[in-house]
Amino acid sequence: MQLNATTIIEVFSVLFLIYGLIIISGYIFSAFFSIFEIRDYKRRNNFQDDAALLQSANLPAISVLAPAYNEEANLVENIRSLLTLNYPSFEIVIINDGSKDNSLQKLITTFQLEEQEPIHYNHIATKKLKGIYKSKIKAYKNLRVIDKENGGKADALNMGINCCIHDVICCIDVDCVLERNSLLKLIRPFLNNTKRVIASGGIIRVANNCIIEDGRIIEVRLPRTFLGKAQILEYFRAFLMGRMAWSRVDGLLLISGAFGMFDKQTVIEAGGYNHNTVGEDMELLVRMRRVMREQGIPYKVGFVPDPLCWTEVPESTQVLRRQRNRWARGTVETLMLHKKMLFNPKYGVLGLLSTPYWMFFEWFAPIIEFIGILFFIVLMLLGKINFQVFMIFFIVIYTFSILFSITAIFFEEYSFQQYKKPKYMFMLIFTALLEPILYHPIVMWAAVKGNIDLIRGKKSWGEMSRAGLGNSGKT
Repeated sequence: MQLNATTIIEVFSVLFLIYGLIIISGYIFSAFFSIFEIRDYKRRNNFQDDAALLQSANLPAISVLAPAYNEEANLVENIRSLLTLNYPSFEIVIINDGSKDNSLQKLITTFQLEEQEPIHYNHIATKKLKGIYKSKIKAYKNLRVIDKENGGKADALNMGINCCIHDVICCIDVDCVLERNSLLKLIRPFLNNTKRVIASGGIIRVANNCIIEDGRIIEVRLPRTFLGKAQILEYFRAFLMGRMAWSRVDGLLLISGAFGMFDKQTVIEAGGYNHNTVGEDMELLVRMRRVMREQGIPYKVGFVPDPLCWTEVPESTQVLRRQRNRWARGTVETLMLHKKMLFNPKYGVLGLLSTPYWMFFEWFAPIIEFIGILFFIVLMLLGKINFQVFMIFFIVIYTFSILFSITAIFFEEYSFQQYKKPKYMFMLIFTALLEPILYHPIVMWAAVKGNIDLIRGKKSWGEMSRAGLGNSGKT
């Protein structure tokens, strides 16, 4: 019996070790691929003149779709900011998703909106359309407001797709802050490409505590809280090292719902956003790529490493846990909906690399880590821990996690250097020292809880309360 117990312990220990080594190897390869992708992007675009591109008559017109639900406090200022985007031909489509506050009336009054004949297409099934409004003022001629019954973000975006007039759509969160040239940069993958470009995404940055005036980032600052700083490191790793690497091998599965550009026809062919999942942004891109692959159409998904969009991140533990719970559920739902792609050579890189990676290292990782912690506690209670060996492994893993975060900081400095003050770099490095111990357990447990909630049938988003960016940078 003793031999059997010892054998079981040894087998599990070896399995955990192998799994950890594979994850570490994956991180190293992602850093390797992403640095080359960033280098090539800088070479292609470092000296490109945006002004010349703006004068081009061949730039496709864009419909910017922004769902809004109970956004009365900041909606007007956010729309004013969107209207000043630096792009020759675009429309702003605000979808009022059955707001219970005074959002619609405030828009009608501020922008002098008048109701139009509700001409739209029923490409995608949605909740009932209540009305379409357009401004009587010429300065706001490219603004339209759609009023509909409440159906959630995915349903609101589908209504926007039905009502918008241009062939390229840009889906955003209405409370995000966009760089003035964000549309100009994000459209580049769609230009002069021999393949059909179905989507393009960019880097999302943390806006907490930045100085914002008239919908523009005036000064980039670090968040005041540890949670905010930890998420900056997380976003560095996710975008500069993760998605850049996946873009390099054409295996990108996710474009952030906060800011993404799509070919409208492909979105319609794929059936639009799925309102039965809480991860509608990831699920749509996976489905679009699957449709293209199954139809045998050569296509491309672009990714732009410029910091194009700034968003508020949670700075309370409770809201952060809700967000990561939802992200975990959305990941699992997407993988289950498209399980046919897993290990299927028919889907190329997506089937043999991307979806297996997301399953083993995004879905399973927090679960395996949590089981590993329980396994350690059991061994400790049984007196089976060699603490000298344990400390060696702990120091190795802890050191690697810090070095990986510092590498992500280096990538930020190498690419676009948004955090220009030296003290910010030291603060981020100090955050990297604490993050594995103070921050990572929070998001790990939130992901585990997300899997539990999914099994229990939870479908809601959970309340994502925000402090708001209106007072950012003020003391």
